[in-house]
Amino acid sequence: MFKQKWTQAGVCVLISLSLSAAPVYAQTTDTNQGLIPTSSLAITADAAVLMDGATGDILYDKNAHKQRPPASTTKILTAILGLELGKPDELVVVSEKAAAVGESTIHLDPGEKILLYELVTGAMVKSGNDACVAIAEQIAGTEEDFVRLMNQKAFLLGAKNTHFENTNGLPNKNHVSTAYDLALMARYGLQIPAFTSITRLKETEIHFIEPDFFMNLRNTNKLLWNYPYTDGVKTGTTTAAGKCLVAGATKDGRQLIAVVLHAPDRFGDAQKLLEWGFNETETLNCVQAGETIEFPAENSEPIKAFAQNPIQISILKTDKEKLEKKIVWTREPGLPIKAGDSLGAYEVWLNGEKLGSTPLYAESSVKPKGRLSNLLEGK
Repeated sequence: MFKQKWTQAGVCVLISLSLSAAPVYAQTTDTNQGLIPTSSLAITADAAVLMDGATGDILYDKNAHKQRPPASTTKILTAILGLELGKPDELVVVSEKAAAVGESTIHLDPGEKILLYELVTGAMVKSGNDACVAIAEQIAGTEEDFVRLMNQKAFLLGAKNTHFENTNGLPNKNHVSTAYDLALMARYGLQIPAFTSITRLKETEIHFIEPDFFMNLRNTNKLLWNYPYTDGVKTGTTTAAGKCLVAGATKDGRQLIAVVLHAPDRFGDAQKLLEWGFNETETLNCVQAGETIEFPAENSEPIKAFAQNPIQISILKTDKEKLEKKIVWTREPGLPIKAGDSLGAYEVWLNGEKLGSTPLYAESSVKPKGRLSNLLEGK
């Protein structure tokens, strides 16, 4: 029976998209968006990106928007939807189709019963292609319908150069993503506690309900053993994709996400990017939400204007002293002013480039003083 559990979660209510069955190949760009030239770091990957987990800023960019086959890093989004749209204790009965999937698997057999959470663990830790299909069928009824949800979710996350044809990254010429898009997916996934718990596992076991047995799993991500700050995430390898890795790491409370595609030295590349990011860049909280600034109103005491949003940016440590904060008033200073009126903007600049801004609004209402008040004050 077809189970549209995703409708309950509201995924398809959030968007009304007409997604073509064939991928739309957006024009890629080779423009470096990172903080340093691409050649500054010796990276073996054909495409790579380093992203700040808090701000989403790109710290390093090498062909970050170039479409490539993502291999098993696809499973990041499969796991996200499995966790968001399903219940961890749902009982899944393995279908013949799921059991028939080849390559990297957790060796599912038709009719086996296993909890959904265990399948997500098998997909992320052991890279089980069969587990991905079983997840998809449980959530959406068919893998094809689940893939449509994946493409919609990717679009919502801003992964606009991504098009998936399956749940596991098995070779398909129309199955593509980019280093940047995969970083967006990982950044989102790492905000889900269950996702993070699974990706950090070096070794674990999953429990099959029927027949009753346990299977030991060992993570394919060697960074979990070699780099102490690793949050894990996902490896991927096919002939076309080469060796791929999406890796998160947290050091001193700061999280970075490195993605390397078609990388002969994927673990070395990722660690090099992460260490450079932690050592040479930093995240600054330039403006706090609710922070107040005095607006110079006419014939009145200064009026407090508050920042609507925080401004958080990622920069090279050597650029910290070059930052400029600017207040741009767009409202005339005359009264009256009502609480919530737009007064201007708070901006942060570096080397002539605006890095961030937030609107400034009046904190309270102020009316012009009457004639009597002015006479009493000698005006």
